[in-house]
Amino acid sequence: MIRRLVTLLAGAAMLAGAPVQAQSLLRDAETESLFHDMSASIVTAAGLRPNDVQFALVNDGSINAFVVGGQTVYIHSGLIEAADNVNQVQGVIAHELGHIADGHVANADAGQKPAMAMYLLSMVLGIATAAAGGGAAGMGVMAAGQQAAMGHYLAFTRTQEATADASAIKYLKTAGISAKGMLTFFKVLQQQEYRYGTGNIDPFMQSHPLSGTRIATLEGDVKESPLYDKPIDSALQERFRRVKAKLLGYVADPKQTLNEYPDTDQSIYAHYARAYAYHKAGYPDKADAEAAALVKAKPDDPYFQEIVGQILLEAGRPKDALVPLRAAYEGTRSNPLIGTTYGHALIATENPANYDEAKRVLRVAVQRDDENPFAWFQLGTVYEATGDEARAALAGAEQASLTGDTATAAVRARMALAGLPKNSPDWIRAQDISMTSQDVIDKGKKKRR
Repeated sequence: MIRRLVTLLAGAAMLAGAPVQAQSLLRDAETESLFHDMSASIVTAAGLRPNDVQFALVNDGSINAFVVGGQTVYIHSGLIEAADNVNQVQGVIAHELGHIADGHVANADAGQKPAMAMYLLSMVLGIATAAAGGGAAGMGVMAAGQQAAMGHYLAFTRTQEATADASAIKYLKTAGISAKGMLTFFKVLQQQEYRYGTGNIDPFMQSHPLSGTRIATLEGDVKESPLYDKPIDSALQERFRRVKAKLLGYVADPKQTLNEYPDTDQSIYAHYARAYAYHKAGYPDKADAEAAALVKAKPDDPYFQEIVGQILLEAGRPKDALVPLRAAYEGTRSNPLIGTTYGHALIATENPANYDEAKRVLRVAVQRDDENPFAWFQLGTVYEATGDEARAALAGAEQASLTGDTATAAVRARMALAGLPKNSPDWIRAQDISMTSQDVIDKGKKKRR
């Protein structure tokens, strides 16, 4: 029972940690650029630096967003699908930034420790009661203690959530952005609660205040603000509609995408969604046609060039993919995600004449985004293809370290150390990975003894 409470408390504190582990992250250059641009002024208003705050899109259909430490905001794909406009997502981001700026994850112990103390005390009393001959009574004491401890902890988290709401309103006002979207999105969440029946929801056993309570608390201040009816940024809204369409095409069943964006719809959004849906469903000719329609509409749009190149590459035509991917790479000023795809295409041509360019592109990609395992894998591949075994081993160590394979990371790092010039930057990095990985391995051995 102690283990059960520890699990419950940890689950309440790190509620969003599980989805990151259980679900995949969706990396998309256009989406991440939108998140950064739509939130930059809010991040600044929160007293944080835009370059330090990262956004990650989680492939999960539920409506959720969360932080688990550090300065990364995780946003579920289901939230993007449920949002009507970019302002609603800005409100959600402002709330999550409230958790970061107020240090809520770091202060989780302030709620966990008192709850654990309450539970342990009930355990002692319950065991004593059972030992005195009252077995059923002892179990009752322990069950009541668990209920009280969880209630205490959830009250703590509800206070944090209310504080984050208040901080969000302040940040949005400072950034000159209406909080109307935040309010209307709470109403979307309220509809979700109605679906499950509010009569079955105990408000005192929730980690968040009920949406109706949040609306009632914030509505007056939000509506009285002179920013309330400020129009949504049209450029950001246009980008949001594109991202929402391509996301649906990527994550949803193709039948759902084609139902929402039938062939009669000739908008940019529809072409975008259908290009991904047809590509995903295995209709390359139709996917090519939709991508071609996008490029015809906006020839200089790097993200439209990206999808053309991506479809060609994944159809086994890397040579044909080079021109659009190069245009996408240059058009986004060497975006690391697009650079990784472009580098992959250069390698996939199996033409040694392309390998030097692949190395240059992929080195830039990992310098700008060193937490992309696939980029490290591609860099290791081209190093190996050009006979640079030491740097291939280092890239493999980086990839293994990112994916949690400490044993492989340690082995590959030692291989790199043996072949790299001593005290060079690459040699020092290999030494760091070797020492860190071996330390993790040694600690694991001690725990098993």
